[in-house]
Amino acid sequence: MFTVNWEAFTPYPALFGGLLIGLSAVMLILLTGRVAGISGIVGGLLTPQRGETLWRLTFVLGMVAAPWLYQTVVGDFEFESPRGTVALIIAGLLVGYGTRLGSGCTSGHGVCGLSRLSPRSLAATGLFMATGFVVASVVMHAI
Repeated sequence: MFTVNWEAFTPYPALFGGLLIGLSAVMLILLTGRVAGISGIVGGLLTPQRGETLWRLTFVLGMVAAPWLYQTVVGDFEFESPRGTVALIIAGLLVGYGTRLGSGCTSGHGVCGLSRLSPRSLAATGLFMATGFVVASVVMHAI
């Protein structure tokens, strides 16, 4: 059974983070005509094309710098993985593999695709969520 840790529930930072994600997706599509799919942005850095590297690098650096900036300004950012660093790295690699297999990631399909009413993104996001529920249940309760 899943429960909510109400002491750790932080709706305002979550809302603010969601607004920033939406704003960055809107700004990217308005300024460059590109969808803010993180797997595609990072993938484009691994296979660089002329005129594509600077904006991709800036976007990724912004994502990497955001927690540091938050820590500097607010000062109470802590992150702890209950499964450990190795499990976190393996999970990240599996997600990266899945984004290639699924032709996109949760940001591309879930944030940008759903907002554009894409049926493909609706199917992909539903599959992402269902798979996440099953895997989380297995990891939390069976392992």
